[in-house]
Amino acid sequence: MSRLEQKVAIVTGAGSGVGKEHALLLASEGAQVVVNDIGEAANETVSNIKANGGKAVSHIGSVSDWNTGEDLVTTALDNFGDLHILINNAGILRDAMSFSMSEQEFDEVIDVHLKGHFVCARSAAIYWRNQSKAGKDSARRMIHTTSESGLFGGPAQSNYASAKGGILTLSLTLGRELSKYGVTTNVVAPRARTGLTDYIQSMAAPESKEQFDVYDPANVSPFVVWLCTEEAQDVTGQAFIVGGSGVWWMRSWSHINHIKLDSQRFSIDQINSMKDELFQGDDTGIPTFAAPKFG
Repeated sequence: MSRLEQKVAIVTGAGSGVGKEHALLLASEGAQVVVNDIGEAANETVSNIKANGGKAVSHIGSVSDWNTGEDLVTTALDNFGDLHILINNAGILRDAMSFSMSEQEFDEVIDVHLKGHFVCARSAAIYWRNQSKAGKDSARRMIHTTSESGLFGGPAQSNYASAKGGILTLSLTLGRELSKYGVTTNVVAPRARTGLTDYIQSMAAPESKEQFDVYDPANVSPFVVWLCTEEAQDVTGQAFIVGGSGVWWMRSWSHINHIKLDSQRFSIDQINSMKDELFQGDDTGIPTFAAPKFG
């Protein structure tokens, strides 16, 4: 079944890993795909898609460049005549403890992840807003890529975790701005073996081909592509961890408790006296890393 026939998609960082699997599955479902990456790997993904009867074109460039978003939208329009789906996936790592991290290591990661997501989302939003104002209504999708480091905070990843946390909030903001144009915007944190994670021994491929490969990046793509379908029109502003055989719906920063006075400013002494009322004996240390477990 071709669920995305006649749809046009952009996937950034699609030369390998999770992004490549997204592009391949989108194409197998009938979508025409613009495959972005910073190197020739984008052409290899396009060749794979075409070899399987799909339609795709490559775009080589960094999403950290302000003009790349516009270039990607133009590439989609010039080659396929429209744009319906944007999957922001491109990313890099520059891990270091906060006291050892350089300015360049911080800036590079923020540029590719957070700025890169915004650059592409902004250009897609401009196009979709103009289309809507011209009376051309259509289902439109943005899927962004966060990580469990962005959800929970990860040591030696001040840059990466901050960018990925920012992407969560960016998705919410875009959802509030763009819902009236038929755009849904959601965030996925992949659990997968990629170029960013292959140093983690637990993510090694199984020795036997008969074993299920829990960390195969292809495991992430069915849910991401499902978010692009008509059936997911009512899902927006949400975050998910996806990998292995599972999907975990995540939600954070919910109201826990509060204290309040009647039309007066708190004094420090009043706050101190009401501390127990606010926290009610709960743990006020660093939150437990509450990531769901495979299995």
